[in-house]
Amino acid sequence: MRITGGIYRGRRILCPKAEIRPAMDRMRVSLFAILGDLEGSSFLDLYSGSGIVGLEAASRGASPVVLVEKDWRKKGVLLKNISFVGSRIEVRIMPVERFILRSRERFDTIYLDPPFALKGKLETLSAIEARGLLETGGILVLHLPREESLPERLGRLYRADLRRYGRSVLLFYRLEK
Repeated sequence: MRITGGIYRGRRILCPKAEIRPAMDRMRVSLFAILGDLEGSSFLDLYSGSGIVGLEAASRGASPVVLVEKDWRKKGVLLKNISFVGSRIEVRIMPVERFILRSRERFDTIYLDPPFALKGKLETLSAIEARGLLETGGILVLHLPREESLPERLGRLYRADLRRYGRSVLLFYRLEK
């Protein structure tokens, strides 16, 4: 896999041997075109896998970037993949649910790419909203299989956009001011 844009464009990254479903290049290019300028904004990549989405954000100026992945077998690859990044980027090896419960940080952008078969996505979004992890006016992006749907509104989160890419869908939620 390669980073598709920003200062690290074209740089190859490793893919962990464990089960992974990396975001397609076309989808990542579109995602970051929609997100726009990330210079100086904070970015949280939940269920990060290889870290490609967080690396794309760092490449486009986001800082700090936090990658959360529960599979400790992916830690070595994640650390190698972020080794060239000059801005603040962190890897946290823990379940996403634990990170959400413990974090005191707030983020401008939160990206979630849970395993497609994972249950409880709605509960995860509710926990993010309830814990205040998303900055007011921030954006939360959720990658889902095309067949799955979530409500247009969840607490103070409202769906601002939906984009389809093959079998995948990106849902864009904003936090009301």
